[in-house]
Amino acid sequence: MIDDVIKAITQIFAPPLRAVLWKSILLALGLIVVVGIALDRFIIWLLGAGSASVETTFGPNVHWPISALAWLLSFAASLGIIVGSVFLMPAVTAFVASFFADPIADEVEREYYPADPPGKALPIARAVVEGGKTALLAVVVYLVAVPFLLFAGFGAVIFFVATAWLLSREYFDLAAMRFRPPDEAKAFRKHYAGTVFVGGLLIAAFVSIPIVNLATPLFAMSLMVHVHKRLGRRAALARTAA
Repeated sequence: MIDDVIKAITQIFAPPLRAVLWKSILLALGLIVVVGIALDRFIIWLLGAGSASVETTFGPNVHWPISALAWLLSFAASLGIIVGSVFLMPAVTAFVASFFADPIADEVEREYYPADPPGKALPIARAVVEGGKTALLAVVVYLVAVPFLLFAGFGAVIFFVATAWLLSREYFDLAAMRFRPPDEAKAFRKHYAGTVFVGGLLIAAFVSIPIVNLATPLFAMSLMVHVHKRLGRRAALARTAA
């Protein structure tokens, strides 16, 4: 696995993948900005509507206290959105990866496995659906984990483990489905669930590093291509021995 990690990190900055790296970074940043602006506008609207309702109920004398409270709440909400973007990054990169999985896998296979048959590119619709499902599930899991952040960091552990589980599933499936039907790819992943999850822990560690995590789709996809290749050969040897 360490060798797989070294290969994946090395290839992130390889010339053939530089264009993919910049595209994935720009798309990830764009999605975070759009989500942040939408949430900020919604919170401001909500606070404005609440302030108007309170003033209507208690009269104009409460205008200044309500305005000050609304400003403080708006500031806190904006700060929360910035902090929340860190938690959203795994979900965002999972969705972004669906657009670039095949170019990344193609390059990894060409560089390290030139003698093997090349993988077959996934239909973009299928890849986007897989990425979208993972992103939505990640948001749900993270919302559940947030209250546990108050309990001595227990929420951080849940967040980290959930990230490893979710991202290991998506990236391994994207790598495996280039060579196997979807059902077979998922069954193969479940058979080697322990190894795949260890890979997911490494991806979760990578995505937890600010700024660096913008390159998560390249690192994670490269890593899981290597893991799938290694497990595929292990399975072939097991069949031969049997």
